[in-house]
Amino acid sequence: MCNMTFEDTSGDNSTERMDSVATALEEVLSSALPQGCITVGVYEAAKSLNVDPDNVVLCLLATDDEEDVALQIHFTLIQAFCCENDINILRVSNMRRLAEILGGVKPGGEPMDLHCVLVTNPQSSPWKDPALSKLNRFCRDCRCLDQWVPVINLPDR
Repeated sequence: MCNMTFEDTSGDNSTERMDSVATALEEVLSSALPQGCITVGVYEAAKSLNVDPDNVVLCLLATDDEEDVALQIHFTLIQAFCCENDINILRVSNMRRLAEILGGVKPGGEPMDLHCVLVTNPQSSPWKDPALSKLNRFCRDCRCLDQWVPVINLPDR
């Protein structure tokens, strides 16, 4: 059921809401990282989705405005899989900020492939995070408006 009104999607309210959602995303990523609940990279994400899709709570697809056809094909396949398995998806702009949040570098100094990031449930118990609940509500509301993959801009800090 959709409970979003026109006022919720336009004007200053919309800007405030997007800032709030971006902040919630940063909170989720910051709390998931030390728990080992982040999978980074297109191929790693595809493997994780194939092995245990029920454990994935959020999928992020990040771009830096490149027109890589192979990457777009991967995105399309991941999006289809996530939609089929009821996994919320967000498209994230500002890969530089995403790299800052996630550390940006693998052990050994190699840069991470941040084009696809999965957030999974912790080993001990499912997520009970208000920030994740806010993201889930945002994704649900966007689907009601036929925005199946909403775009979030992570603001620079």
